[in-house]
Amino acid sequence: MERRLISSNSDFENKIGYSRAVVKNGWVFVSGTTGYNYETMRISDDIVEQTEQCFVNIIKALEEAGVSLKDTVRVTYILPEAKDFEACWPVLNKYFGHIKPAATMFSAGLADDKMKIEIQITALKG
Repeated sequence: MERRLISSNSDFENKIGYSRAVVKNGWVFVSGTTGYNYETMRISDDIVEQTEQCFVNIIKALEEAGVSLKDTVRVTYILPEAKDFEACWPVLNKYFGHIKPAATMFSAGLADDKMKIEIQITALKG
């Protein structure tokens, strides 16, 4: 199967040189996705709003890849401040409470101080 690249046309993808997602052999690898609205390139100061926007961005990429959030098998959460993770739990449960993918959270610096969370997804079609 051919490798297919999916872009959100964000400034980050164009400047850094990566794809929002890569599709290969039924697998969909969604890059670390932040709470930026890629159409306006704006980001909220609120981590809960950023988390919601992450899912808007991720769902759009998954749909373009021909899968849905329910096909997620692995999720990684990256937060600069581990103490902020609990505030995200209601949003995470809203989207993954019934899917329950394998998950990891770790704390690390992100590319922009405005970013409070980054979410990376791996999905498997079918």
